[in-house]
Amino acid sequence: MLKIDNNLLQDLGLAALPDAEKNSLLKHIYETLEMRVGMRLADQMSNQQLDEFEQYFEAKDDAGAFKWLETNFPNYKDIVQEEFDKLKAEVGQSAPQILAASQQAQVAAPAPAPSPAVAPTAPAAPQQYPDQQPPAGFTPAA
Repeated sequence: MLKIDNNLLQDLGLAALPDAEKNSLLKHIYETLEMRVGMRLADQMSNQQLDEFEQYFEAKDDAGAFKWLETNFPNYKDIVQEEFDKLKAEVGQSAPQILAASQQAQVAAPAPAPSPAVAPTAPAAPQQYPDQQPPAGFTPAA
């Protein structure tokens, strides 16, 4: 029987991940495995078989779905094991990068950008004060 738990992560060299990341990764592994197995089985099913199996899925009848699979696809457990082994190898190869990304995220948590003490404003238009006279020969543009 397959176990997707903390022992799996330990086997893959990912025991050092924080608990929240472990839980997220375990969920991702489970969902990915479920999708891959479903795709392989669906490729082998006729339209009628797809409709039958979908009825169990929609009814959330896991026991009925497994019984249907055992009857119609007696090798489905082999497919599950094959996909699990592939996925386990992929995650194992990525373990160093996963750990490095996790450590980097912990060390370099994004700091909020400093806010300026005074908000920048658009430059003001040149002002002419009463005691200033325009230069000689100055004519305003029309």
